[in-house]
Amino acid sequence: MAGKYYRLGERELDINPILITGCQRSGTSIVAGAIRLCGAFGGIMGGMFENSGVKNGIVERFLQQIGVDPAGQYPLPDVEKLLIPHDWKRQIRLSMEKDGYKDGPWFYKDARSCLIWPIWNFAFPNAKWIIVRRRSGDIVSSCEKTGFMKAFKNETAQKAIGVDNASEGWLWWLHQYEKRFVEMITEGLDCKVVWPHRMVYGDYQQMMETIEWLGLKWNSKVLTFIDPKLWKSRRQ
Repeated sequence: MAGKYYRLGERELDINPILITGCQRSGTSIVAGAIRLCGAFGGIMGGMFENSGVKNGIVERFLQQIGVDPAGQYPLPDVEKLLIPHDWKRQIRLSMEKDGYKDGPWFYKDARSCLIWPIWNFAFPNAKWIIVRRRSGDIVSSCEKTGFMKAFKNETAQKAIGVDNASEGWLWWLHQYEKRFVEMITEGLDCKVVWPHRMVYGDYQQMMETIEWLGLKWNSKVLTFIDPKLWKSRRQ
């Protein structure tokens, strides 16, 4: 089935997206916002730059169907047992076209994409992946302070994975995501690792290089978009 094209009318659905992933609380929204400012189409998005139609209508529905946490916390998908929907590409394209997509670069940001990376890779084998990273301790600390990150506040979930507290639970969870990152790179997906935390100290070089790698044009508005989001980190 690999290499097969799915058609919408007379149009070929062989399009190559920019896929932004990484652990939640790592800075994926900052990266997605920058890419949007530099010219990539993201469709109708919520405040965290996640396309609402794809997120709610396709990804979360799929995760629910396979019996895992649609929030990407716990339980997580078993990559080895994933069944790949043959029409994933068509579903994504229909959703993006509904949002107004016509042509040119487009992106989808979702931390959970790495959890089902074989599905995305089957549909879009030439996609460019951005893996967003952050220091482990910072991610764990952020998870503990963030209301919607609640999976390991539950002692039942802690016991299921053999840990004694929420901090250990979030560290286990982080390592599951990191395993997926390694798999993606090892399997030869076109990936670039980005550390947004560098921008806390005014180092935008990696972000600029990423924009160039994506074939986009750097927009100076990225600086005024990102800077206010980092001021709290600078004060710590």
